[in-house]
Amino acid sequence: MMMGTFPPTADKWAMPFHYPNFYNDMWRIYGSVFFDDVNYFRVEEEKRFDPERIRTFMFERGIASCPTVKQAIRETGNASDKNLTVVTPVDLDNILSQVPKVQTLFTTGGKATEVLLNLLAEPPAKSKYPKTNQSMDYPYQWQNDNNRKADVNNLTLYRLPSTSRAYPLALDKKVAAYKAFFEKMGKL
Repeated sequence: MMMGTFPPTADKWAMPFHYPNFYNDMWRIYGSVFFDDVNYFRVEEEKRFDPERIRTFMFERGIASCPTVKQAIRETGNASDKNLTVVTPVDLDNILSQVPKVQTLFTTGGKATEVLLNLLAEPPAKSKYPKTNQSMDYPYQWQNDNNRKADVNNLTLYRLPSTSRAYPLALDKKVAAYKAFFEKMGKL
């Protein structure tokens, strides 16, 4: 399950779906990784991606997507996580009960990783967080015993590079990181 932080303000949305900002490279990366075409999910020459095509693709490949933040305050008018104050993190009990076959969570940057690690019963020190392109065991413990499902809390957490253009990594290097991850997960 892919887990980012929180969408940008609605005026930056190019579609009603995850990673809605046309200038975020998420769907270019997916297009390149899976179809060798950065514009695979783009709607012709428009500055938007096709959410139905993305949704169908993700369902077929068994890739879920969920923000790590349910409620936040953007201290500035941009989509930067640097100025994002988390009010309410994701209700992971609720999400995992809906997708009980999830074995791996992967974050799309540092803030999403931090939010997920702070949901653990014993959050690790920041110095123990996985670096970009690294993973760690994610021993999530159910917060609500009514939601408890067997084997769902033995997860792995991978941290992948941010897909924001503000993140200082070339698109081809981001594509390579995501491709290596999806190969390892058996999705390619």
